[in-house]
Amino acid sequence: MELFPDRAEAGARLAERLLDAHDPVVLALPRGGVAVAVPIARRLGADLEVLVTRKIGYPPTPELGVGAIAEGGEPVFDLRLLDRLGMTPESVADVVERERRELARRVHAYRGDRPLPPLEGREVIVVDDGLATGGTARAALRAVATHKPAKVTLAVPVGARETVRSMRDEADEVVVLLTPIDFRAVGQWYERFDQLSDADVLELLGRE
Repeated sequence: MELFPDRAEAGARLAERLLDAHDPVVLALPRGGVAVAVPIARRLGADLEVLVTRKIGYPPTPELGVGAIAEGGEPVFDLRLLDRLGMTPESVADVVERERRELARRVHAYRGDRPLPPLEGREVIVVDDGLATGGTARAALRAVATHKPAKVTLAVPVGARETVRSMRDEADEVVVLLTPIDFRAVGQWYERFDQLSDADVLELLGRE
């Protein structure tokens, strides 16, 4: 299966699948989702903004996500995973609070004091660079839903098949270009998959 050269090319290809959107707002999940979203917003002539999310990690192994939180939303937990780990949402309250602080820092870094654009009654396209477990995307979609948009589309270049299926319960539409059988990680489907910094995000948004 052909790889995407980079996030920008993936976004350009994804944009061609989104041309039916009517005056949408494109919300990118930083950091990687911003690089995918920029060519989409440009192709659609759409407003572009970031929607900040943070993974809630399992304390002994923070890389293992047991949930996620998005700005303006409540934490969304993988309750089955927590149960298997012998934990409850209350067990990670300290982690949630720490991630709330980091989320607020990033919101300020990316947008300053500006709120999200009005979403009520509008089409919203939520963009990330891929779907593995889908934790942050799920938190983002639920946060967006509280704004009462007319339609919510989740758009990603690549995703794990089971995760993509589960997202159809969270969004009105899910647009994905690749759902490989042998999906292991998002980065394996890109020739270039650099880690982006806050400065990279601001440059992509034209806010250096």
